[in-house]
Amino acid sequence: MATDGFTTCLWFDNEAEEAAHYYVSIFKNSSIGRVARYPEDAPRPAGTVMTVEFTANGQKFLALNGGPEFKFNEAISLVIYCENQEEIDYYWTKLTENGGEPGPCGWLKDKYGVSWQVTPTDLDDMVSDPDPAKAARAMQAMLSMHKLDIAALKKAYAGE
Repeated sequence: MATDGFTTCLWFDNEAEEAAHYYVSIFKNSSIGRVARYPEDAPRPAGTVMTVEFTANGQKFLALNGGPEFKFNEAISLVIYCENQEEIDYYWTKLTENGGEPGPCGWLKDKYGVSWQVTPTDLDDMVSDPDPAKAARAMQAMLSMHKLDIAALKKAYAGE
């Protein structure tokens, strides 16, 4: 069994290298690793980028140029837990700029179509509070938002 975690493979048409550099530019603790190219007699042109290994925010990824057959959708999303509003604002802005799309409840799609959840670290505690009234107020507040507003969530949670 693997002892060093998982690597998430992201399938792109032809944007693997561009996307890897994009993600590395947004997150701390990030770097580009090996770049593999298609050999002769491969399903894509010889010499073009096949895969790019990269780390973003300490997580391992493999970007694959696999062609147009598959597209990203909301069935899989990457969650960014943020300590404060400044972090939420930063990731929301970076991931929606240049063609990204804001979505409901802290969800968004970046310019490549990858779905992200940009959420405060304590949101799960609020919406699962043993006090059903507090949990419901936090949930209703979250459902009314696109980019999440920590202060508004906390006010709703507290009943203010």
